[in-house]
Amino acid sequence: MLQNGNRSALLGRKLGMSQVWDENGFFVPVTLVDVSTNVVTVVKSDESDGYKAVQLGYGQIDPTKVTKPLAGHFAKAGVTPRRHLVEVRTDSAESFEPGQELTAEVFPEGVEVDVTGTTKGKGFAGTIKRWGFKSYRRTHGSHKNERRPGSVGACATPSRILKGKRMAGRMGHDTLTVQNLTVISSDVENGVLAIKGAVPGPKGGIVLVRTAVKGA
Repeated sequence: MLQNGNRSALLGRKLGMSQVWDENGFFVPVTLVDVSTNVVTVVKSDESDGYKAVQLGYGQIDPTKVTKPLAGHFAKAGVTPRRHLVEVRTDSAESFEPGQELTAEVFPEGVEVDVTGTTKGKGFAGTIKRWGFKSYRRTHGSHKNERRPGSVGACATPSRILKGKRMAGRMGHDTLTVQNLTVISSDVENGVLAIKGAVPGPKGGIVLVRTAVKGA
């Protein structure tokens, strides 16, 4: 089990949402995450790197599509090339070795996890969509101002726009972590976790599943 203190970690791909029944007969919304191809590619130690960490590889990729440095990196570990890599610091790095596979059994049913992913990108958005501003009324001579942000500064003191002003701009495509989600089921054979609730990102997005820091 890959641990950071008492925390475990796996890379996965969001398959989408589904639903299951609990013991009381109620629907429980779950997110399905594929974690079937996790493998250890590098083990770092205090002696060689100055800190302890384990690098995980996830996702198959055509060997002809990786660069020569990466091809050598995977060959040294004795594994086939992987599409995604992530480094996880852990106090128990010495208990792992390159080429070791990690399965869904790392997260048994009932354990709480934190899931980190990249949110959906919304492009350039106005203040109403991005920050939830209230719009103006569309009557009595508003002159199509209903979705404009209005005044943003003053002519004197401070005579400038302060940093952090909520204005139009790029929205989404941010790294987001949702904490304290419960693993409803752990399918080791198929390498799929069913996690209660929603996790960041679109269907097919890459996520990092870790044991909940508040419960570690």
